[in-house]
Amino acid sequence: MTPKVIGPLLAAIALAITTITVLSPPGTDRAGRALQSADPVPYPLPAKRFVPVRAAQAPVGSGRRGDLVALRQLVVTTGEGDFGLETWKSVLDTIGTPYDVLNASTELLTPDRLVRPDGTGRYNGVLLTSSALLKAAPDGTYASALTPGQWEVLWDYERTYGVRQVSLNTHPSTSPEDLCLRVGDEGPVGGTAVEMALSAEGGAVFDHLRPDARIPLLRSYVHRARLASGCAAEPVLTAGDAVLGVRSKAPDGRERLALTFSLGANDTTAHLLGPSLVRWAARGVLLGEQRHWFTVDVDDWFNSTARKHPDGTTDMFRLSGSDAKAASAQQRDLRARHPVAAEFTLTLPFNGSRLKPDAPASCDDPGTPDSLSSCSRELVREFRWVNHTATHPQMNHLSYDVSRTEISENLAIAAAAGLPVPASVLKTPEYSGLGVYTPDPGSLDPPTDFGLTGSNRAMLDAAHDAGVKYLQGNMSFAGHRPKCGNCGIYHPLRPELLVVPDWPTAIDFEATSPEEQTALFNRQYGRNGKAADHRDHDLTYEQVIDTEAEEAARHLMSGSAYAHTLHQGNLREYAPGRSLAFDWINATVAKYAALHRVPLLGPDWLTLARYVEARTAHFAALDAGRDAVWDRSTDAITYVPSAAGSLFLTGVRQREASEADQGGADESDTYGAATVAKIGLAANQTVVLTASPRP
Repeated sequence: MTPKVIGPLLAAIALAITTITVLSPPGTDRAGRALQSADPVPYPLPAKRFVPVRAAQAPVGSGRRGDLVALRQLVVTTGEGDFGLETWKSVLDTIGTPYDVLNASTELLTPDRLVRPDGTGRYNGVLLTSSALLKAAPDGTYASALTPGQWEVLWDYERTYGVRQVSLNTHPSTSPEDLCLRVGDEGPVGGTAVEMALSAEGGAVFDHLRPDARIPLLRSYVHRARLASGCAAEPVLTAGDAVLGVRSKAPDGRERLALTFSLGANDTTAHLLGPSLVRWAARGVLLGEQRHWFTVDVDDWFNSTARKHPDGTTDMFRLSGSDAKAASAQQRDLRARHPVAAEFTLTLPFNGSRLKPDAPASCDDPGTPDSLSSCSRELVREFRWVNHTATHPQMNHLSYDVSRTEISENLAIAAAAGLPVPASVLKTPEYSGLGVYTPDPGSLDPPTDFGLTGSNRAMLDAAHDAGVKYLQGNMSFAGHRPKCGNCGIYHPLRPELLVVPDWPTAIDFEATSPEEQTALFNRQYGRNGKAADHRDHDLTYEQVIDTEAEEAARHLMSGSAYAHTLHQGNLREYAPGRSLAFDWINATVAKYAALHRVPLLGPDWLTLARYVEARTAHFAALDAGRDAVWDRSTDAITYVPSAAGSLFLTGVRQREASEADQGGADESDTYGAATVAKIGLAANQTVVLTASPRP
């Protein structure tokens, strides 16, 4: 997909034409009053409800062989060309749980590879890329990459340490062991989805999904199997009369789960099933976490933006108070129709230069000097607010003084109007100042990504001095993409600033109606579109919304926490109760809600940024290579960090938070059937938690 760059140069030109930048001396507002860099209106974080249970020291275990296991997964692959390897790595990286990869074609599987010298098991889950690990021999025949003796080593470990096994791409066979599957039809699946259903047992494994979910399987190879009679097994996934997933118990008591189809790393099906497979293998106790999030920014509130009509003519558009009131009503309607989106709240990155702080706080005052200012003040707690600078300037080459005034003045304007804004979060206009720009200001070419080292140092210094800790970036730009899931990037020129990227959308900033959106989308992605990946036909409005909602829903299903970005014109009420923004939001949530029963988390931007900060610290802790060890005789989890930071764990016991807990780093909550905890770490200070395993 061609990157969807938010706010191209045309937007800046339009804003420059219509917005007069009136800047005051540095450190003052337009009236010459001193500006403060603290939060202008109290902006408290939500109170912690629960915290994980910590112990002063680990209880003494039984000392039996098999009680101690590290919270680490083992992925066994046949090596190069084994696409199941990339699938498991993608799932595990998304969760943020440590793992090792054993290439069965080049490495021997020995007892020492599975058990430490002190008797601790190195893994609490075994993940196979295929059930038999078949590999082609030079003569064209296929044989397992593990010898019979190595299979016995693996099974002995699973049996002794009570470790579960999950395999992808399982062929119904009794070799190397009987998984209770028998041969049925098989073949490729193309662009027409096979719909899979959950059995009662499957609903317990894939408990994030609705029991009646219809799980799509596309672009795969599938074995439609049947269960062997008299075998200790239950189907977990079915398609009609065929079994596509099975949970079974070996005669020696080992527990196995197998899927009879292939999964690609970025397939929607992998997002839907993968994390639950890992949680099942780990008995619900693992480092890392996966939840689902939906935050939407509507940029340029209070400002005007260019509007392009279907015939190509342009003018300017600015929301009215009635549009704001309609957006609030559409937001309430979304929550009522989709309980999984009960937390959903729009975030409004705003440009305060056109906000009138003394306008009456009413959506229905006919005498107001500005209806948007008045209605925004009445609905102030219906939305969330983020600093987007006072006048929306391009910040790629702005001076320190002008940058500082733009940031601080917007906070002062918000304070005068009663808008609660976190001073520590800044969204620069069009993500400017962060190393992506067109060297020639007069060019209409796409901007060049110079990386974060190409950022405007003066702007960064001004942001830091104004109290900013978090800058919003754009996932369209390679330089803004973190190396780990739901992480941020500490800015290389100002490490005190964390860059947290957004997802762009193709709901065009110049569109306010279905006709405008359809025309703009097809000019880019339709039959004669400019994008390299344009289609061979134009799309209708309904198809455009569905296409964009499908892409956004994949982000939600994958567990991405990053916000999605729209623009103020997209909230125009083009028909009673309808706007482009909520047409897309409703379609996105509907796709998610059709499959999931766990809620979409909708944090404010400061909470979101602090979560991303904690995820970044979590992956730094994983990079140190130290394992948490679970003693299953006492349920004690022990971890000794090498450095200060934080760590996420799933499946630990929690308690109600006290007043004293509010100032600490620990917090936890229940998400679906799982408990997710974040714990604070001090270097080389042992942490002991209590596991809460699942059947």
